[in-house]
Amino acid sequence: MSLLSAQQTAHRLGVKVQTVYAYASRGVLRRHVGDDGRTSWFDQRDVDALARRGRPRRSTRETSIDLLIETSLTSISDDGVRYRGIPSATLARTMPFERVAELLWTGEAAELGTPWVGTRFEFEEHPPPVQVARRVTAALVPAVGSPVPDVAEVAAAGRLLVASVVDSLGPPAGRVPTLVLPDGSGPYRRSIAGRLALALCERRPTPEIVASVNALLVLMADHELAASTLAARVAASTRAHPMAVALAGLGAMQGALHGGASTLARRLLDDALEHGAPAAVTRAGKRVPGFGHRVYPGIDPRAAVLLSLLKEQRTARRVVTVTDDVIALVADQYGVAPNIDLAIATLTRTAGMATDAGEVLATVARFAGWLAHGAEEYAEAPLRFRPRASYVGA
Repeated sequence: MSLLSAQQTAHRLGVKVQTVYAYASRGVLRRHVGDDGRTSWFDQRDVDALARRGRPRRSTRETSIDLLIETSLTSISDDGVRYRGIPSATLARTMPFERVAELLWTGEAAELGTPWVGTRFEFEEHPPPVQVARRVTAALVPAVGSPVPDVAEVAAAGRLLVASVVDSLGPPAGRVPTLVLPDGSGPYRRSIAGRLALALCERRPTPEIVASVNALLVLMADHELAASTLAARVAASTRAHPMAVALAGLGAMQGALHGGASTLARRLLDDALEHGAPAAVTRAGKRVPGFGHRVYPGIDPRAAVLLSLLKEQRTARRVVTVTDDVIALVADQYGVAPNIDLAIATLTRTAGMATDAGEVLATVARFAGWLAHGAEEYAEAPLRFRPRASYVGA
């Protein structure tokens, strides 16, 4: 097999190198990783076939429209997700979520100063956590528009939004558990992970749970052009305020096939814990929640990282064992691998969180990515998203 480098591939196709990586992340081209673990190579036959076919308008996946947007934020490959070139799997073990968010927003993982401060909102009827996130975000959208914000203003809005949502999820928190990362660094006091774990767990979270929540936030901070991220970029293209950009992302995140998918996976896991994995998988049918991902042919690398962290925890053994049983059964019966939603379900069950807690965990994490993409989109020409429709009605 003759291989071309990313630069050679870009030259052959007449596109930028970033576009080549976009093709790879969307399944248009298959990327081969070099012996150094970082260099990208592409099969010359695939490249030549793509060059003859012309710039792709539709991806090779059925029903998926291929929209290519160049970004310097996140890249996806078979070996995982990278934020500005750094593996998210490494960041999940070595950095608090706040620093990773700063990396996405500003390009620098600034050292933590004072804890992020938000505005706490109270709700008499105690809505579900994800409803709290939506209401708080909507309340922070200014009534009057403002000039296009710069990166510093987007980052300030992100800190305020994340802290406000987390601090509004429950009663005024007592002593927040400190965050000590899996690599031993820390402690980080009043971290977002510690405050979020305290708000969502039925009992005081252990240090291992806080570290796992932080890892989840890092792993879920961005995933390139997921549906909610595209919605956020479209809003930024209209020059919406950063809070409105986040609200646009939230609207798409509400779907059962996006943010709500972890709730379905949690119900599967609860069923398996109560009635056994075989019965739960049988009841789930062919489309088992928490399995399969259109970007990854095998296991979702984010799920692999989070599950490996949970397997290191003594208190998670029973839940992880049942999760492994479900994974083995689904692989044997349907040949599909787990995705991040099953890993989120394993974490929320281990931590004693509510069934739907995974959705708000993913939402808080993705605030970082939505606003980073918003900041990037503010630098582009406005209103550039104007697809045309093909009328097929009467």
